[in-house]
Amino acid sequence: MLTVEQLEAFERDGFIKGEVVLNDEEVELLRRELDLVLEGRTEKKPVLNRNLLDKSEYGMSMEANETIVQVVNIWMASDLYLQHAANRTLCEEVAQLAGTDTLRIWHDQIQYKPPVTGGPTKWHQDHPLWPIIKPSELISAWVALDDAVIENGCMWMVPGSHTWGDHQRHLLHGADHMPQHKRPELLPAGVEIKPVPFEIKKGQVGYHHCMTWHGSLPNHSQTKRRAIAVHYMPGNIRFEPVGNHPMSKHIQVQPGELLTGADFPVVYTK
Repeated sequence: MLTVEQLEAFERDGFIKGEVVLNDEEVELLRRELDLVLEGRTEKKPVLNRNLLDKSEYGMSMEANETIVQVVNIWMASDLYLQHAANRTLCEEVAQLAGTDTLRIWHDQIQYKPPVTGGPTKWHQDHPLWPIIKPSELISAWVALDDAVIENGCMWMVPGSHTWGDHQRHLLHGADHMPQHKRPELLPAGVEIKPVPFEIKKGQVGYHHCMTWHGSLPNHSQTKRRAIAVHYMPGNIRFEPVGNHPMSKHIQVQPGELLTGADFPVVYTK
């Protein structure tokens, strides 16, 4: 369970580091399972398996060989990843942070930056990219499958940015891979954009709020940077479509109703 100090830090900053939740053997099992999914050798398939940078997904000019492999809902292809999403420590701590007694999977995603050619991840806020659900109270558990450090493209976070509102359409990814804002006058008075690296050890978890600004640098190192992020919904999340999303076709409820269903399984109840 998280300490009072950790809960206070999350409320202040919008992110915290947790403990190591997977041992070396557990990490290796997930790595092997990931390879099977990436190679198309599982009977069931994820929702997406793509190079996130293929079509200038983030509106940036990318080098032709830059890659971020994104797998969305690997849990649908792998029972091992579904078991990971239901990891008791992760779920208990996310429930603490969200102040909820129920957690469902919104979706998960692998982000894999291969050695040397791993590309940057544009600065963004998660919830504005999920325009079919409200309120903006989701929390992500990001578990490293390799040490994620500055050299191989770890995430960076902007402390306190989860309290600033929706600035997604104004965020820019600078030439130095640091965040910029098109219209800084729209930011709350007195705030500063001061990103910090969010280095996570292999098997360790980092938690972040769905409105926290985050991005990452390229991986020009000789090491892989693989991670599994599970985006958890507290029990009050509703289907409120104002746009589209790859998970839209999996939704069976009506607008305004709680987002439930077999493709959004309950993984925790208190």
